[in-house]
Amino acid sequence: MSATDNHINYVEFKAKDLEQIKKFYTDAFNWTFTDYGPTYIAFSESGLEGGFEKTEAEITNGALIVLYHQNLESIKSKIIESKGIISIDIFSFPGGRRFHFIDPSGNELAVWSDK
Repeated sequence: MSATDNHINYVEFKAKDLEQIKKFYTDAFNWTFTDYGPTYIAFSESGLEGGFEKTEAEITNGALIVLYHQNLESIKSKIIESKGIISIDIFSFPGGRRFHFIDPSGNELAVWSDK
């Protein structure tokens, strides 16, 4: 399935112990995982692709909804014009680039692109 602009494309959770979380979701739900270094794992076979980021911080809301857009600069400008706040500016990661924003209710989401 190809990524579509403005659609939810990925969900990212926080985890204290990546090996423990992999075992839980593999045993309970048969998800499969791909390791991306010591602080990140991606999952599939769940209905929606996603990942877990290792954290030492207290987890209060561990989910990050990630939207897709092929032109990060364009959608970033549109978010700012719509009164959203950029919480983490555009950065690169294996497979693409992304940024985070805060909506008017205080929810943090991210937008990524493989372009």
